[in-house]
Amino acid sequence: MKKNKYIYPAIFSFDDDGISVEFPDLPGCLTCGDTEDEAIRMAKDALGLHLYGMERDGDPLPVPSSLNEIKTESNQAVILIDVWMPVVRDEIENRAIKKTLTIPKWLNDIAEHNNVNFSQVLQSALKEHLGITRNSH
Repeated sequence: MKKNKYIYPAIFSFDDDGISVEFPDLPGCLTCGDTEDEAIRMAKDALGLHLYGMERDGDPLPVPSSLNEIKTESNQAVILIDVWMPVVRDEIENRAIKKTLTIPKWLNDIAEHNNVNFSQVLQSALKEHLGITRNSH
């Protein structure tokens, strides 16, 4: 069952060349930043994308570790990172996708002469063809 908000602990490792971030409960969910603010922003993005992928694949989401269970080194700190998934889902599902298509030159010439917005026409035609009457997916 998809939730709207998730909170997972992240380990921030402070090194001379920046801050690396890992989520102990989510192997492969890694990011970094030059400053604390950037590392937190990148951690939120990485967490949202990772959880979205898991949701989409139907993978079970792990229970977040308790803060007292996470062992750190002297250059590390544990920070709770939260994401509001409705925003993440909406941004991912409504991002623009570039498509390559082929049409006859004569049709392209007439459309360009009439200042046709190809993307808008294709979207409208696809919605009509699929019976979609509103702007959602």
